[in-house]
Amino acid sequence: MRFPGFIDVHVHLREPGGAHKEDWDTGTSAALAGGFTAVLAMPNTNPPLTDDSVLQIVLAIAERKARCDYGLFFGAGSGNVDQAVRSADRVAGLKMYLDQTFGPLRLDEMLTWGEHFDKWPKHKPVAVHAESRSLAAVLFMASLYGRPIHICHVSRREEILMIRKAREKGLPVTCEVCPHHLFLTHADMDRLGPGRSEVRPRLAAQKDQDALWDNLDVIDVFATDHAPHSGAEKDGPDPPPGFPGLETAVPLFITAVHQGRLTYDDLVYRLFTRPMQIFGLESFQDTFIEVDPYSKWEIRSDQLFSKSAWTPFEGMNVQGRVRRVVIRGAEAFKDGNVLAPPGFGRNVVKF
Repeated sequence: MRFPGFIDVHVHLREPGGAHKEDWDTGTSAALAGGFTAVLAMPNTNPPLTDDSVLQIVLAIAERKARCDYGLFFGAGSGNVDQAVRSADRVAGLKMYLDQTFGPLRLDEMLTWGEHFDKWPKHKPVAVHAESRSLAAVLFMASLYGRPIHICHVSRREEILMIRKAREKGLPVTCEVCPHHLFLTHADMDRLGPGRSEVRPRLAAQKDQDALWDNLDVIDVFATDHAPHSGAEKDGPDPPPGFPGLETAVPLFITAVHQGRLTYDDLVYRLFTRPMQIFGLESFQDTFIEVDPYSKWEIRSDQLFSKSAWTPFEGMNVQGRVRRVVIRGAEAFKDGNVLAPPGFGRNVVKF
């Protein structure tokens, strides 16, 4: 079965500053193995991507090492509004962290939100990490500034219903949901353990997961929020939040198709059509993936390309395997082997 090349609009590739967790080579290899022909990388690197100098560094790394196509987000900071605007044409969007994040990117001052909303080009999306009350606040602020926004990793019933209500009122808001919030809940935390169950937004209750499935029509995009950390870090005394997800998402979704919870059209819409529309990405001919929808297998961490070398879906039985990935007419992945060399990937941001 052939699909257009899927796009993951929310990944963390950890380079620079965290290459022991993941780098642009291993992360984009994982993307290809998972059926993604393009990824959009988040700005919470070290140093964070909040100025032109770091943007140039990360673009150079990606150009040298990416095996699949890619784009970058610029990080909104408390004093970089003008810098962000000057870099807007070279990135896929602006990322605003308003909740539960680490490092210097969290924006606590609502006036700063307004400054970014006011000056950031209207044709470029703003992706927002906002939960619960912060979500309500940013929807209000965006309405004041007439600003379309994209809400990342929606995880709770109150959030998806709030977004539904905002749309009914005519607000231009889009949103994404992650596989781990659709397929895992609080009930999985004992199995995973205290460190390996740490993720932001946190795993939610069954009623929250049910609300996501019940409001599927509100969800524009499926995105993995691929956030790799080493097993040693996750098992340590201060485990960082985040799950790897690039290689398990498509099999999980195809399994859901077999269960009657999704259709193949749902996958194309949320993994290709809407990502292309929302983020205005470059489309390349002869780019597609081939999937065996009937192949049954068990998810095992020792089969993954991600440097993190673990998965919260360990031991889960799925039906659907990515067999072949073609990008711009060239085979990039086939039957478990990454064929695209480092540097093969192109920037999908339209300059």
